[in-house]
Amino acid sequence: MTIRAARMSDASSLAALSIEVWLGTYLNHGINGFFADYVLQEFTTARMETLIADPKQVIHVHENTNGIDGFIRVTSENPAPVNNPSETEISTLYVQPRHHGKGIGKHLLTAALDHCKTSGISSVWLATNAENSPAIAFYLARGFVHVGETYFVIDDQQYLNNVYAHQLG
Repeated sequence: MTIRAARMSDASSLAALSIEVWLGTYLNHGINGFFADYVLQEFTTARMETLIADPKQVIHVHENTNGIDGFIRVTSENPAPVNNPSETEISTLYVQPRHHGKGIGKHLLTAALDHCKTSGISSVWLATNAENSPAIAFYLARGFVHVGETYFVIDDQQYLNNVYAHQLG
């Protein structure tokens, strides 16, 4: 198991992993065209290449002997949508469902928070779907605190997200 910075050659793997995790997390009762179109437009190799090249993004991957099984993305200069001074977001933390419970998410989060501390960042924030109980429990167990709410918006539909913050010390 290795945690390392994402490379351009990882872009297609990150796109495929994102589709797998997003669909499995949020579409438990079937996939309709609306969400299929969103996922196929949002999680592309080209988009992942853009994120990897963006200096405001830091992406760490977790790699096993067969390939990438998780990744975390930290975005700087992205103010929280609630009254919180942090401008650094944990934008994405995805681990393949079959690898849940192996500590991969914990290791990725630790790597991201260590990067933030080393970079002089004093706090981070993240948003997660208000119905994603496993993610909420994961973040609360690692010292994140609920600080407000926002909405994830796709076209004219919106979904309640909880916003969490973590002070780095």
